[in-house]
Amino acid sequence: MKTESQTFIVTGGASGLGEATVRELVSRGANVIIADLNEETGENLAKELGDKARYVRCDVTSAEQVQAAVETAEKEFGGLAGSINCAGIAIVQKLLDRDNNPADLDQFNKGIQVNLVGSFNVARLVAASIAKRVASDGGPNNEDQGIIINTASIAAFDGQVGQGSYGSSKAGVVGLMLPLARELTRHGIRVMTIAPGVFGTPMMESLPEKARTQLEASVPYPKRLGQPAEFAKLVAHIIENAYLNAEVIRIDGAIRMI
Repeated sequence: MKTESQTFIVTGGASGLGEATVRELVSRGANVIIADLNEETGENLAKELGDKARYVRCDVTSAEQVQAAVETAEKEFGGLAGSINCAGIAIVQKLLDRDNNPADLDQFNKGIQVNLVGSFNVARLVAASIAKRVASDGGPNNEDQGIIINTASIAAFDGQVGQGSYGSSKAGVVGLMLPLARELTRHGIRVMTIAPGVFGTPMMESLPEKARTQLEASVPYPKRLGQPAEFAKLVAHIIENAYLNAEVIRIDGAIRMI
C-alpha cells in the first residue's frame, strides 16, 4: 500500500511515538486524524501540519469517541486506509507492597482497559470502515486494502517487577494480532504489531536523569534511547510493505530487560 494520499488514524498522536508517526505520515503525503485526549497539543499539531491533518479528541476506550474519529476521516478525507494505535499508559505497582498489602485492582484494570481493550476498540471500528469501503469497491481482489498497526512493548516479553498490568496488557496486544489478521484477510486488511524498547518520549524524559542514564547504558547498540522518528519510519515501512502481516517487530537496540 502506498502512503501518499491515504488516510490514517493515529491514536495518542499528539505526543511521543504518536506525534512522530503523524509527522512522518504527513511528510509522505498521507492524511492523518490525530486522535488524542490532549486537546491543546493535538489542535496545535493539526494547525501546524495544515490541510493534511485533523484533530479529534479521543479516549480509545470510548466506542463513541473512536467512532467519531473514524467518521471524521470518512467525511474529511473520503475514507480510511488504516490506524496506528500509539495510545497507552504505564501502570506500575507490585502485586504486594512492602507490608504485603495487595495491589489496587482498579489500577490493574485501568491499564488493561486502555492498552488492550482500547487497541481492540480502535481495531474493530477502523476495520469496519475499511471493510465497508472495500465491499463497495467490489472486494479486495488480493490487493492490499488496509492496515492496522498496534503498539505493544518489549514488556510483553521481558516484563519487570511492578509491570503486571503493563506487561500483561501489552502481551494481550500481541495475542490479539494473529486472530484479527486471519479474520481480516477476506477484506485485504493486514494487522501488525510493533514492540518498542526504551524510547525518548515525554514519559521517559520525566524520569530522573540517573534513571535515564541507566536505561541508556542497558541498551547494547546503539547505546542510547530510541528516537520516536525511528519508530515512525518503521510504521511507514510496514504500511508500504504488503507482505508484512501478523508479525511482531521489536525495535529495541537488542535490549533484553531482566
